[in-house]
Amino acid sequence: MKFTKNDTQTLLNIMKSRRDVRGNRFLDKEVSDDILELILKAGLTAPSVGYSQPWKFIVIKDKTIKENIFNNFTSENGKAKEIFKTKTLYNKLKLEGIKESPINIAVLYEDSEDEILGMTSMKKMGEYSVVCAIENMWLMARALNVGIGWVSILDEKKVLETLEVTQKTKLIAYLCIGYVDEFLKEPELKNLGWEEEKSLKECVVFK
Repeated sequence: MKFTKNDTQTLLNIMKSRRDVRGNRFLDKEVSDDILELILKAGLTAPSVGYSQPWKFIVIKDKTIKENIFNNFTSENGKAKEIFKTKTLYNKLKLEGIKESPINIAVLYEDSEDEILGMTSMKKMGEYSVVCAIENMWLMARALNVGIGWVSILDEKKVLETLEVTQKTKLIAYLCIGYVDEFLKEPELKNLGWEEEKSLKECVVFK
């Protein structure tokens, strides 16, 4: 299959338009099973070390589970506020959409008892493979005009206990998924001046 310049530009537009969506952006609108399936299938197309496909997706709509995860976030966010107490902006940030989004997805890495091709030296490659799946999901969601927010201010062990998963599993991402009122033209933290955008020159070294 060959692609055109228009295809290339469309892909670039989708990547540049992807946003980490906060709870104050989600709409009270259901995501259909067909749309959800497209997003999950996009995750399955990601590359994985040794073709191990070490991901698992737990789709969460249950309000009790969401409430438990939200309480987890609230506790961990209290600790984060102490760390960033010199940055007054932190307290104004809406950093999750656990209860506002119609769907939450816990993206997990499942360890294997067998040796995996490509992981004999770099043991984290399986987890990195799951991150590739998450990016695929994020881009597909954006192409479908669906928002995704990644909540990372969580106690991983407590999340896994809430979800009743095995000890050989790691939480890689907790995602909030739903339609939004708008996609910002620029990343929110960039707009707020939390950090400066790095240039290509700053990030690339030629040797």
